[in-house]
Order: sequence, then structure tokens, then C-alpha cells
Amino acid sequence: MPRRLKPLHLPKHLKLVRRHDYPRFAVLGAGHGGLAMAAYLAIKGYSVNLYNKTAERIEAVKARGGVELEGDVRGFGALNLVTTDIKAALKGVDVAMVVVPACAHRSLAQICAPYLTSGQIVVLNPGRTGGALEFDSTIREYGRDRSAVVAEAQTFIFASRTTGPAQSRIFRVKNSVPVAALPASETKRVVETINRAFPQFVAAENVLKTSMDNMGAIFHPALTILNAARIESTHGDFDYYHEGITPSVAKILESMDNERVAVAASMGVRAISAREWLEAAYGVVGSTLYEAVLNNEGYKGIKAPSSLYHRYIFEDVPSSLVPIASLGKSFKVPTPTIEHIIHMASLIHEVDYWSIGRTVDRLGLTGMGVEDIQRLVMEGWRPEEGEVSY
Repeated sequence: MPRRLKPLHLPKHLKLVRRHDYPRFAVLGAGHGGLAMAAYLAIKGYSVNLYNKTAERIEAVKARGGVELEGDVRGFGALNLVTTDIKAALKGVDVAMVVVPACAHRSLAQICAPYLTSGQIVVLNPGRTGGALEFDSTIREYGRDRSAVVAEAQTFIFASRTTGPAQSRIFRVKNSVPVAALPASETKRVVETINRAFPQFVAAENVLKTSMDNMGAIFHPALTILNAARIESTHGDFDYYHEGITPSVAKILESMDNERVAVAASMGVRAISAREWLEAAYGVVGSTLYEAVLNNEGYKGIKAPSSLYHRYIFEDVPSSLVPIASLGKSFKVPTPTIEHIIHMASLIHEVDYWSIGRTVDRLGLTGMGVEDIQRLVMEGWRPEEGEVSY
């Protein structure tokens, strides 16, 4: 029998609950974020099932019966079930917390679809751009019961890393994370349910807002690609933001940011700009994006990726940039800078990111006008044949 340790330390914001209390959770994905989330919930006293597609990743967790957590939250999180069986993982749970790279959302939705049931909540942590739309569209295509509610967080709630086969560290728990459900009429229920475990989640207007405020789309792919030579020659041994963003690089990022904001506006969404986000998140300002980044002490010491095969490209291009550009095409908003970055990423990785990315079709929005999309995200309305407005 694995030795189950008592929690060693709980910050004030953690309140223990009885194990039989709802909600019951499944955490889908056992990477850096998934292990941290599963342990965090278990230490708080919730019943947690941990699922991972490959058995090797969870062998040690299964053998120990849980995950040892270090950092901001410390203790042993004893798990109810550790499995590669998605049916078993989802059975009887109230909330499925999806913690996998956004490029895996569609394949995971296909696996989950036959086993999701009425009233269950799925939360993507985070959704990137169009995550909830793609996940919901996929489970409707592959599932029997279509009444599960899909929601997405704007960002991941922890800064965390796996430190061993059954160990994780949470460096920081974010103070506030916007989350929205599809449709928005379900957001209140979703937030109230997950607030028992995560009071940091706050209601966002709708999934268009959480999707279009995705700052990873601006700060990750282009910055990595424009520093390709330096990353390959130094294996990332330089400050990613303070050295990687020069005045010229920042101009390209600002052009992408302007395109993102314009696409959002075409759908009736007021997206926050990258400079506004830096001020809100870090309290830094600048007359240009370059000045604002340079003034951000929080970026100091963050190293660049060690190679170009990194999630900043293989996740953020198909799951962040492609949907923005595809929506731009639908609503006749030019996105030339974003499209150039998608093209360069495809050349570097020898992958057609347009063909595998979140296009309007994969988001389930083909042929929809702005009013149709607003009705979908706010009310859950879906058109019958011939009802869409072009």
C-alpha cells in the first residue's frame, strides 16, 4: 500500500472539504499542469480521477497512489483513480478539467465524446483561441449525449512544473483567471461549481472574449521564429523577452496584435491590447510594446526555448494564430502579418499548420455571420440547414 502523507502546508486560500462533497473531478492529462492540478484538488479533499493517454506517464503515480506536491502548496495528493481508460475516468464525475496542449483538444474530445453525460462540465485549461468551440463541435459530432457543457479558461491557473515521475511543484497560483462557458448562459453554473475548489476563477463575458484575449498568440510564435538563428546557435541561452524582443521585432508583434484586436472587433468583442494587458498584469507601461516589455521586471531571467520544436510553435500556431486568421478571412479583416508567421512556422516544422489548425470549419462556424456566432456563444443556438447568414 502506498504511504499517504498528511498535507504539510496549506496556504490560507486552501480550505479542506470532506471527500464525499461535490464536485467530483477528473483531470485529463498528466503533464506539468495536470499533475499539479490533480494533486492540488486531492490535497483539498476532493475525489480526483487522473487520466492520461499513455500508461508510461502515470506508472509512478499509480504505484504511489497519488502525487507529491511542492512549492506554494505542499503535501501528498491521494488520487481516487489513475487510469488510461477514459470511460472509467469520466464515470460519475461532475467536472472534467482538461489539461493538455491545445493542439490535442480535438483528439481528446473525440475520445471523451461517447462517455460524457448530461450535466457534466468540461473545462479547458486553457482554451487558447476557439478551444471551447472546437471541443464542443467535436463532441457533438462524435458523442451520443450532447448535453455536457464545455467551458474554457483564458490562461492556466498555475505556474507549475513536474519535478519527478510522481512529483510536481506549484510556483504560483494566479489571483484571477477568467472563464466562460458555451453557451454563456451556463457560465454562472460552471463558475459556482468550480469556485468551491478554485475561487480564483471569475466569469468572463463569453468564449469569444476568453479566446480573443489569448496573449500567447502574440508573445510566443513570432518571437520564437524571429529568434530562430539565435535559439539554434545558443540552445536558448538568452533572455527570451528582454533580449529577444528588439524594436524591430516588437513592431511585428504590434502589427499582429492590431490584427487580433481588429478580428475580435469584427465579431463585436472588445479585445484587450498587448500593452493594456502588460499594464493590467504587471503594472508596466510604455509608449510602444518594446518599451513596455523592456520595463517589465517580471520577464527578467526568463530563458528562450532550447529548440524550435516547442509548444510556442506547435501549439500556439494551429491553436492560436490559425483561428484568428481564419476568422479574419470570414469577416474580411486582413491578417497579413499573422499569416506570414503561420507560413514560416509551417516551413520550419515542415507541417501545413493551415490544414491541421483551428479553422472556422473546425470551430463549427462555417457560414455563420456575426449575429449567428453571438447567438451561439451567448444562448447555445445552432442553425438548422439553410438558417445561417453569410
